[in-house]
Amino acid sequence: MPSGIRAEIKIDDPADCVVTAASAAASGRVLSVSKSTNPDAPERVTEEFTLEAEEYPDEFDVDADVDIEPVFSYGSSEVYRFGRELGWGCPCECIERHDSPLVDVRTKGASLYLTFHASDMHGLQAIIGDLKERYSNLDVQRLLQSQQDHGERNLVFVDRSTLTARQLEVLETAHRMGYFEHPKRANAGEVAEELGITSTTFTEHLAAAQTKLLDAILEYDD
Repeated sequence: MPSGIRAEIKIDDPADCVVTAASAAASGRVLSVSKSTNPDAPERVTEEFTLEAEEYPDEFDVDADVDIEPVFSYGSSEVYRFGRELGWGCPCECIERHDSPLVDVRTKGASLYLTFHASDMHGLQAIIGDLKERYSNLDVQRLLQSQQDHGERNLVFVDRSTLTARQLEVLETAHRMGYFEHPKRANAGEVAEELGITSTTFTEHLAAAQTKLLDAILEYDD
């Protein structure tokens, strides 16, 4: 059985994303996005998105040289179409460069939600790394891994960059000295002495680091 990873991410107000810009302009949400290329003009991409909003503007004020045109109405939602050049550099293309098709594309206001599959953890890290270089506010909402022996697993992507250098040093030293083991191989005073800080400072750094890690883990159980 394959052991790939399903990732669901959120990017707030991403640059170079026409769909999110249109969603924000209408204060609505995009329910789906589809796109295609013409074999006779493979450098061009045509996209359609289904927008749900209380009011639909006659024109969309987006920071891009594209024409967004209505093509169909479902009554409660409208379908819009626009064309653009391939290689736009949008979030979807950042993921597709890693040969990972988008499974789901949605928006809510100025927030973009993307779902895709990575073949393994290394592939996932490469995709997330490339996205974070362009979109610092990227948030990994959910990770799922399917494994033969354990069924479907919930994974959590922990961004170590949220920890300060000192917090990371405190965690690494405490772990190496056996502070987290039962029974403990080292107490707070011994770890603090190894770090050259007071026990109070050690517990403060440790609490701050643990809070950040728990925030990343427990938000997936909401």
